Amino acid sequence: MRLRTLTALFLAAFALVTALTGYAMFDASRRAIATLVDRRIDGVGDALLEEVRPGDAATILTRIAAFSRQRDSGDIGFELRDARGRRLGGNVALSRPVPTGFSAITRTDRIAGLSAGRAQSRDVGGGMSLVIVAETEPIDGFAAIRVRNYLMGFGVIAAIALAGIAAFGLVVRRRIEEVRTTALAIIDGDLSRRVPVAPHGGVFAEQAATFNRMLDRIATLVEGLRHVGSDVAHDLRTPLARLRSRLAVAAARTPGAELEAALAQCDELLAIFTAILRIAEIDTGDRRAAFRAVDLAALAAEVVETLGEVARDSGHRLTLERTEPATIAGDRQLLSQAALNLVENALHHTPPGTRVTLSVERTADRVRLCVRDTGPGIAPEHHATARRRFGRLDVSRNRPGHGLGLPLVDAIAALHGGTLDLDDARPGLSAALVLPLRS
Repeated sequence: MRLRTLTALFLAAFALVTALTGYAMFDASRRAIATLVDRRIDGVGDALLEEVRPGDAATILTRIAAFSRQRDSGDIGFELRDARGRRLGGNVALSRPVPTGFSAITRTDRIAGLSAGRAQSRDVGGGMSLVIVAETEPIDGFAAIRVRNYLMGFGVIAAIALAGIAAFGLVVRRRIEEVRTTALAIIDGDLSRRVPVAPHGGVFAEQAATFNRMLDRIATLVEGLRHVGSDVAHDLRTPLARLRSRLAVAAARTPGAELEAALAQCDELLAIFTAILRIAEIDTGDRRAAFRAVDLAALAAEVVETLGEVARDSGHRLTLERTEPATIAGDRQLLSQAALNLVENALHHTPPGTRVTLSVERTADRVRLCVRDTGPGIAPEHHATARRRFGRLDVSRNRPGHGLGLPLVDAIAALHGGTLDLDDARPGLSAALVLPLRS
């Protein structure tokens, strides 16, 4: 799940919980006020009817009048009704019958000076009923004031929480971006890049420091492997070159098939060591400093012209199929070598009569330098093996080669921020150097 989606879900849950909590507290306070008012109504009713005979309407009305004259009774109202519901007297007039027991009173009941309250209807004998009304809002708009206070209070809480979440999200996003930027730099070959460590410490600083120690260890191992390969290639290439020179002198003096075969094997070993050193040089990323504008369409035309005669001699048909203008930032020599490797690979691993095409195709932000052939191709499950260094398929093990052609192209693609894509051309193989267009 994406961080943005997780944050949105958390904020939605927080807003829902905050709203439910605010409503619960508002409802609890409303119920508490109603309970207190109901107790007061019940007490006033008991006091008013104390020692009054059931059905004695005159005494009840007299006591209502006396109670109404008291100073602290301005928010209490009474109405006495007979068995038919007709009003007998009191200090309020209700517009509707009130059910027995407690119930709510609102503005719709049209009681002067009362916007919200509680009412109790009780039987006083003789079929009569006494309705006692009390306010639940001491001032007009008291409920609106409570709602506003709750909204302001919980709104401030929500604003503080949201601000904290936003600040935390910015910190986390910045840390993630720092790690991502470092990882991309390392992918591009800059093994010296490290995640910034905050000077004030904290969990993020500890995580960055641990991540950097891991990168230090990885860089040490990678450099060790790189130096081992380069050192071995350097150390062996010189004596191998001397051996080849001696074999060449011996072959010149005494020509023979065995000496010619030995010379060919020496050339193959020298090519392997040259490829190893070339890949090691490319992996360092140092050649990015020499990147210049490269016209891939012109480069593709040169490759076809260079290898056209070789293709005809081997019985292949090499053509330039489709070229769209495409300029990228790169190393022209390396890109030319990559294109040559792809075409030579197609000529080498396909039978005579195979058609090989080279094309340059553009998309919105990418360009594909693609070599397609109509040969036997490579099964999709073997693509990874073909891209691996020294990876050779069973069908090509008895042919000359060292399994470093496609890995070299892959390294050149990575140096330029691109990829080497292998696909089924139906029939044959499609090998494409996919590179970002020059910005």
